[in-house]
Amino acid sequence: MENKEIIEKEASLPETVEVVGIKFREGGKTYYFSPEGLTVNKDDHVIVETARGREFGICALSNRQVKRGEIVSPLKPVVRAATEEDEKKHEQNKAMEERAKQIFLEKVQKNGLVMQLVDVEYTFDNSKLIFYFTADGRVDFRELVKDLASVFRTRIELRQIGVRDEAKLIGGLGVCGRPFCCKEFLPDFAQVSIKMAKEQNLSLSSAKISGSCGRLMCCLRFEHEVYETEYATFPKVDSIVETPAGKGVITESNFLTGKIKVKLNGDQNAPVKVFTKKDVKVVGMVKRRDDNSEDLKKLEE
Repeated sequence: MENKEIIEKEASLPETVEVVGIKFREGGKTYYFSPEGLTVNKDDHVIVETARGREFGICALSNRQVKRGEIVSPLKPVVRAATEEDEKKHEQNKAMEERAKQIFLEKVQKNGLVMQLVDVEYTFDNSKLIFYFTADGRVDFRELVKDLASVFRTRIELRQIGVRDEAKLIGGLGVCGRPFCCKEFLPDFAQVSIKMAKEQNLSLSSAKISGSCGRLMCCLRFEHEVYETEYATFPKVDSIVETPAGKGVITESNFLTGKIKVKLNGDQNAPVKVFTKKDVKVVGMVKRRDDNSEDLKKLEE
């Protein structure tokens, strides 16, 4: 009986819910909150209720309707627009975070630890102080936490993050000359593989396909679905094909231009001829060993 009532209640709910999108850090993830009747415009500062208490946030998405399936109920509320006192408190927290960075570095040196500080974050009510750091392997920081707690007199949390997260927090310019995608608009990191670079006919030099973080560039994934769909039926490089001019091996295949370059008769000195997809028929595949496959694999980690 109870299950029936729950189903009937859910069926009676509207299909969409009004939300606003709030960020807590520059380049951070956007979270949905209930506006509670407030009109919140993009870049407005607000105080919201979160799992760890009230927090100061910035509106990334103004009031809008989204499908109920896109949210995790129940939504936390927007408490109020940030007041002048809230703004001052936020600025004070930023100043305290700068001071905390210097103390953290001193305590790390005192304890003889090898760890690189990336960022510091105070919760709005100062009930918790969070340090983000990178390190090679695991670090025993129990004594460090005790030292920090004795200085700041609040709850201390140390979070070890990866090199991608470090790039997202710090930011910078990519090889394209634009700010890092992870800093600008990517909410989460998706899996990027060497296969994506191969399908896009990119150079497999680690220097050309890795970002400043030392891992494969996130933008390799942007066009991956298109390449994957097209190349599923398009002849691949190293395929043995029959052409109107004879049998040969594909040396270059580009579905964007529709051109396929073929080295005929297996003769390395023979000129390369250009065909279209309808002109060639795949009959086999040349087996080749990728000598730098292990080095490239490390970029995916």
